[in-house]
Amino acid sequence: MMAYIYNKHPHASCTLSSQVSQISNSLLRQHSITTTATKMAMAFKMATTGMWVTDECKNSFMEMKWKKVHRYIVFKIDEGSRLVTVDKVGGAGENYDDLTASLPKDDCRYAVFDLDFVTVDNCRKSKIFFIAWSPTASRIRAKILYATSKDGLRRVLDGIHFEVQATDPTEMGIDVIMDRAL
Repeated sequence: MMAYIYNKHPHASCTLSSQVSQISNSLLRQHSITTTATKMAMAFKMATTGMWVTDECKNSFMEMKWKKVHRYIVFKIDEGSRLVTVDKVGGAGENYDDLTASLPKDDCRYAVFDLDFVTVDNCRKSKIFFIAWSPTASRIRAKILYATSKDGLRRVLDGIHFEVQATDPTEMGIDVIMDRAL
């Protein structure tokens, strides 16, 4: 905000009322600019605000992590209720191909996958992958929404070892996943 100093010199051409008028006009202009900027900032904030993660997401992830009853979980954002919800759960007998087949070709999703593998030292290991799926055919608004909400979901899902961001199936193939795990 601009500060104005009264001109107290007796020969000044500005009177007190004209100075007050100048201050009022300046404040109105600033208010107009501030109001427009505030409205734009609010619209941007609404478009990029993180979502709430449902208890179902947390519970399903904990079941996958500790009880091994799920192989993968696909999450989606419900824009109407502003919630991250479980879209699909893959049973313990399903594999990575089932996960990739369950991801839509034209909409964004998050997924977690529990990869069981054997190392070169013949040790059985399990690593949990977080996949941010954002295909090129999805809407720009959805891409922005999923990109800005990803960290909030990641914080809730404690125990993720690796993250993969993919825009097409080749960026998240099983060979990419296995290379990251080893």
